[in-house]
Amino acid sequence: MDGTDINAMAERLRAGDRSVLARAITLVESRRQDHQQRAHALLQAVLPETGHAFRVGITGVPGVGKSTTIDVLGANLTAAGRKVAVLAVDPSSTRSGGSILGDKTRMARLAVDPNAFIRPSPSAGTLGGVAAKTRESMLLCEAAGFDVVLVETVGIGQSETAVSEMVDFFLVLMLPGAGDELQGIKKGVLEIADMIAVNKADGDGKAWAEAAAADYRAALNILAPRDPNWTPPVITVSGLANENLDGLWRQIEQHREKMTKLGTFQDRRRTQQVSWMWSMLEDRLMASLKNNPATAERLPELEKAVREGRLSASFAVDEITGLMKL
Repeated sequence: MDGTDINAMAERLRAGDRSVLARAITLVESRRQDHQQRAHALLQAVLPETGHAFRVGITGVPGVGKSTTIDVLGANLTAAGRKVAVLAVDPSSTRSGGSILGDKTRMARLAVDPNAFIRPSPSAGTLGGVAAKTRESMLLCEAAGFDVVLVETVGIGQSETAVSEMVDFFLVLMLPGAGDELQGIKKGVLEIADMIAVNKADGDGKAWAEAAAADYRAALNILAPRDPNWTPPVITVSGLANENLDGLWRQIEQHREKMTKLGTFQDRRRTQQVSWMWSMLEDRLMASLKNNPATAERLPELEKAVREGRLSASFAVDEITGLMKL
């Protein structure tokens, strides 16, 4: 693909061509070097059209109802005139590396909504289950005209932290019955949350959800907020019954308005951009290390020596960097 092809693809992307968006994301997810070069050129071409969307990360333990909530919330937003993209990071199959949850089948409304786009992306073993190319995919969705990008995480490991560092707002969904859950919840998740929503607050579960919300508010009172200008609200919702999801979205809009007015919204995005640059550089250096003929042959021997205690890790690193002439 030459420059003319990249420009043509960029134009179709700006026009909202969903098939081109899907192909573009496949391009950025590819590990082939020639595909990566074309993907970088495409991202640079559409960069001026990015940055306008609400970027919202959504996490929660398996069974909390993330997909149902996202499906209904997204349908509410498209009904209000917004275009919604969902990037759902799936656990990868250990055999094929492909997505195994099938998010399109779990989001029946958005799957057939002409103003929505769903992209399940395999985590492929990346840190915390976060797809390595999620950031690039967000930019491509924005260039295609989507003004809301929802990133659903696996909800395990360190994926929460990784996603919170690439979005504007980080929502944590919780289950009712917080008494038991609070004892096992990671403190770090509460510290990075911009809002906690106790889901399944309908029918007999409503009272349980209200009680859980009170417990989470008490827990947040003893933690330093992520941003001194924002106290994370704790609300109850029902994704299944579509209860208080409008209130949830109003909180997200209020957060953006307040952070924009204070100037911290753009500061956070700039910091994320620099962090992204260093993360990409680390990935590129690691790839270069593993593909370097000078080190590829020696690395297994060094690993074995370190594993068996015959060589110190620091000495092995010295030899590796020496082979790479760093």
